Amino acid sequence: MGELVDRFDAFLIDQFGVLRDGKGPYPGAAETLVRLKQSGKRIIILSNSGKRSAENDRRLAALGFDPESWDWFLTSGEVAWRLLSFESLEEGEGIARRCLLISRDGDTSPLDGLPLQRTERGDDADFILLAASEGDVHPLSHYEALLAPAARRGVPCLCTNPDKIMLTRDGTAFGAGRIAELYEALGGPVRWIGKPFPDIYATALDFLGGIDPARICCIGDSIEHDIAGAAGAGLKSILVTTGILAAASDAQRQALFAEHRAIPDFILPEFVWSAPERSGAE
Repeated sequence: MGELVDRFDAFLIDQFGVLRDGKGPYPGAAETLVRLKQSGKRIIILSNSGKRSAENDRRLAALGFDPESWDWFLTSGEVAWRLLSFESLEEGEGIARRCLLISRDGDTSPLDGLPLQRTERGDDADFILLAASEGDVHPLSHYEALLAPAARRGVPCLCTNPDKIMLTRDGTAFGAGRIAELYEALGGPVRWIGKPFPDIYATALDFLGGIDPARICCIGDSIEHDIAGAAGAGLKSILVTTGILAAASDAQRQALFAEHRAIPDFILPEFVWSAPERSGAE
């Protein structure tokens, strides 16, 4: 990153797969984030997390990251919450829709403060908020049984975490995006919020003000979400080969570039400020 920093004025940085995995921070990631901020750059951590921004701020700080090293932690959950809040105001007071919230670890932050009633059933929900997956706990068939009654009625679903693969302490599992795909296959309509879709990038660019898009760079580990999302928004990108592509071969990455019609401007093995020094014997 030290060799690329002067090319850009702002960075949109993915969380999982770049800064951390399911166990904790990647070596050197917190220091690199600080160095970027000290270089005078605007930094948004841009995450497909169904949790709101403040929840993620606290979680990353608890892992040892300096909260002063980013300007905003923007999540797809935050974008969706603002959208739902605006829609509730338009609909007027006294209208409380029944929402089936699918989240992780009992998290209710995607709904907190909104005039919505929670339901645990797909057959009486007015809409579904798909914020996270517990794919490391439940099989996909669990979600199919829960959602099939809603899909049959054409209940709309808002997916606020498009990631199809998530990193856990024990490896990878299917993410909320995979559950959303299942809901579509069952016949239910899905609106996608987060990378690579436009809403989250529009919110980020509005926050950054008048910075030239050519001077804004997205950093991520997912070709489908981070690199394709950057391309769709007209921004530069850096692919780091940690995270979900850690075991991918060059040929596999090339195939993904072709599939998603997105090629990163740079590829780095990890999010570090400088490469580790190697001895002459190596």
